[in-house]
This record gives sequence, C-alpha cells and structure tokens, in this order.
Amino acid sequence: MIRLSRLADYGVMLMSQMAREPSAVTNVQNLVEASGLSAATVSKLLATLARHGLLGSIRGRKGGYRLARSPANISMEQIIAAVDGPIALTVCVDQGIDSCSVSAFCTSRGYWHRINEAIKEALDQVSLAEVASSMPMFLDPAAIEPSKSTSRPTPGIGVTPD
Repeated sequence: MIRLSRLADYGVMLMSQMAREPSAVTNVQNLVEASGLSAATVSKLLATLARHGLLGSIRGRKGGYRLARSPANISMEQIIAAVDGPIALTVCVDQGIDSCSVSAFCTSRGYWHRINEAIKEALDQVSLAEVASSMPMFLDPAAIEPSKSTSRPTPGIGVTPD
C-alpha cells in the first residue's frame, strides 16, 4: 500500500486551514487549539514548511506564520515533499536502479520511474487552493454540545478560532 506519513497529512491539513486566509498571520497556539494536534507536532510542521519556502515566519509579539505565496501556487506535491522528502515509490526510484540487489532480474524496473512521475505530476496538479476550498474548517470546541464533547477537537472539521 502506498501511504503518506501522518505528518504529511497533518501538514496538508494545517496548510489548508491557513489557505482560508492566506495573508493572515497564524500562530502555533491557534493551530493547536483548532486542530487538536500537539504543540510539538504543529511547531515541527510549521518550521519544516517554512524551511522549504511554503510558509514565511513573522517575528514579534503578534508573530507566527503565513503562506509564502498564493494557495493556487502551492501544490500537494510541494507540501508532501517538504514534509516527507522526495516522492519515491521504490528504492530504485529513490537511490537509482543499481541500488537494488535484484535489479538485474527485475522486469518492472523500467516502469517505476514512469509510475513515480505520474503520481508526482498528479499531486503537482492539485493546488492548496483546491484542497482548502473543499475541506471543512476546524472544529470550534466551544460549539460542541457538552454531552458530546471530547477532550480534543477532531482535526479537519469545524470552524476556525478568532
């Protein structure tokens, strides 16, 4: 099974939330409260995304992070690669054909690069703006009925905090 890491999924979720107001400065605590993720996870992801040029960091008392460019100009491939590293389905795609002990006998080795490129291209064609427009806002914990409340909001659902 081909699967993204949980951190890449969370990175897309946080970036999608930020794309709702691309010029707004968002701090770690606001995203922690809205997403239900730990402060360590949110901090790590925001720093990683900033290091890869997808977020800009703003210093000062009202500092935080904001998107470095328009959500329409940020792709899912860029977010995933920033968090997980380059997209590579197999060792031979990641490290070269000769990195595998059975490469001389592999009948599919010539196709993995093509398949990998198709997946990267598909992810590159989906913008953060598209994902953000279809994603529900984070849950506002105050809007939960007390009898149905859990200790933490469900990530990816609900309303953004003020």
